[in-house]
Amino acid sequence: MNSESDFIKTVFGLKLKQLRQKKNWSLQDLAVKTGLSKSYLNEIENGKKYPKHDKIIQLSESLSCTFDELVSTKLDKSLAPFNEILQSDFFKEIPLDLFGISKNNLISIISDAPKKVTAFINALIEISQNYNLGKERFYFAVLRSFQELYDNYFPEIEEKAAEFIKENGLEIDKDLRASVLENLLTEKFNYNIRSENFEQFGALDNLRSLFIPEQKLLLLNEKLEKNQKTFILAKEIGFNVLELKIRPNTYSWLDFGSFEEILNNFYASYFAGALLISKERTLEKTTDFFLQHSWEPTGFEELIKSLTDSPETFYYRLTNLLSSESGIKDLFYLCLVKKKNSDKIQILKELHLNHQQAPHANAMNEHYCRRWIAVKNLHHLKESETITDAQISHYKDQGVSYLVISTSQKNPFSDGSNRSYCLGILLTPQTIKKIGFIKSPTLKTINVGVTCESCSIPDCEVRQAPPVRLEKEYFNLSMKNAIEKIRKNVMSDN
Repeated sequence: MNSESDFIKTVFGLKLKQLRQKKNWSLQDLAVKTGLSKSYLNEIENGKKYPKHDKIIQLSESLSCTFDELVSTKLDKSLAPFNEILQSDFFKEIPLDLFGISKNNLISIISDAPKKVTAFINALIEISQNYNLGKERFYFAVLRSFQELYDNYFPEIEEKAAEFIKENGLEIDKDLRASVLENLLTEKFNYNIRSENFEQFGALDNLRSLFIPEQKLLLLNEKLEKNQKTFILAKEIGFNVLELKIRPNTYSWLDFGSFEEILNNFYASYFAGALLISKERTLEKTTDFFLQHSWEPTGFEELIKSLTDSPETFYYRLTNLLSSESGIKDLFYLCLVKKKNSDKIQILKELHLNHQQAPHANAMNEHYCRRWIAVKNLHHLKESETITDAQISHYKDQGVSYLVISTSQKNPFSDGSNRSYCLGILLTPQTIKKIGFIKSPTLKTINVGVTCESCSIPDCEVRQAPPVRLEKEYFNLSMKNAIEKIRKNVMSDN
């Protein structure tokens, strides 16, 4: 909550509504019994107003409670779990208005069904504890939901990037030099920029940049490759053009103080992608590629190289444009990572447009299907190699198929890990018409699962674990069938 006053008004409103509902009174009933207007009582219950002393006496007498009971900020058992939420920065850290939810809407939901909402929140708390769902993971889950609501396309940021390009006479192609962006930051936004050896301060290699706002000083890790430096500079321009004051000052991030920091970091990154990879050229070249009748991995690699030196930025940029501009609505993006000297695969980033697609991150430490093209490439990747390939992934258990294109490479920032970026397009009659190479003999159809523990593919040559979750489901189903047979048998005997 924003202040102690807000907290007191909110609690008073919750208690008043709860007491009124216990008597099965409507707002109009309470208005008649107290002589207070219905609109005034509604504002009190929604935490907008706090009544004066004499009005509280009228309310307590009508509701058969004491003055002290009504003004106390102590909540009863059914509302107790909300005490911490109401006194925290929850309403400030997560801008609910992004989802069309006001604080008063949420309070109304809480007070209408406190026991049900309490049970739901307690379940969320238990889930978060069991699966180690920290604050930052919760924030990122909220951010993904926000992106997915808008198909990960934000035309106002696209327009801001286009205006900036035009105003500064920039030629947007893969040869846009970091020096050009550096000059823009120093001349237009009064930045001081210098490269720094972070190792001398004991910083790990994954600290790419540090911004010191008091001096408008941007320190760049001297180990940065060209495309990494270019992206960081473009992102800094984004923070300034979009006037985003609340922001993280390190890249990669170390800690976020609020959801607004995460949201603004995303906006600045989106701006950087729009600045570095031309919307028009990307759509033109990608459309031409998808109209080809033969799948050629080298052709897709050439498509990426014609637009950027960063496959990761290209794959993500496609999620901005395919849904909004090409009518390909059902797609997913995954970034998978395999650390050095480890067989474990983790999903580092994910995005699902239109609905939750079949391959998704799993918090239960299960084994992702090694038939996924991205996972397979990660295990086969050699030093300093880039592998691009595609397949039609058929999820037998869900009855759906995706065209999945993936590029795998050694993490360019020397931490010894390998990364795979992949784009999956749900195959429907509509999307199939947009993909000329869908029947190409070089494009294989592979039966896949999500994780080994839930997969029904028999005799899988790359299975890493038995299908324990699936076996449990089969066991439960057989028990239900047996119970139904017993029930029918007993009924027929009678």
